[in-house]
Amino acid sequence: MVFSGPIALAADHGGYALKEAIKAHLTKTGIPFVDFGTDSTASVDYPDYALPACKAVVGGRCAAAILCCGTGVGISMCANKVRGMRACCCSDTFSAEYTRRHNDANALCLGGRVVGEGLACQLVDVFLNTPFEGGRHQERIDKMMALENA
Repeated sequence: MVFSGPIALAADHGGYALKEAIKAHLTKTGIPFVDFGTDSTASVDYPDYALPACKAVVGGRCAAAILCCGTGVGISMCANKVRGMRACCCSDTFSAEYTRRHNDANALCLGGRVVGEGLACQLVDVFLNTPFEGGRHQERIDKMMALENA
């Protein structure tokens, strides 16, 4: 794993089952995590779970986040509102790899109604094990992060 420290996990009701499958996968592979909820399929609002997980990442308590909702889109939009977050919604391994290599993403967002558990665990593995390439990509990351002050 290229990240040092636990991974923040969070989901709404639409991503709950997928989060639980990812938790089991991380436990099996020995990767530490902090679960920010939700704890059931009862209807909840994804911003309420994305925010504490993202704050844990930007605050240094967690190294990265894996966030789940029904599509992965809503929770990724919430994550990207938090200063310092670079969240991506992925449903294929190429995107999961290159969002790390070129965009230095610190949150992977997945849709519980879009990807199955097997693919989700593959995406998590790719995301957590792909390093940022730096170089010319760092200049682009700096420009992207400067947009937070625009």
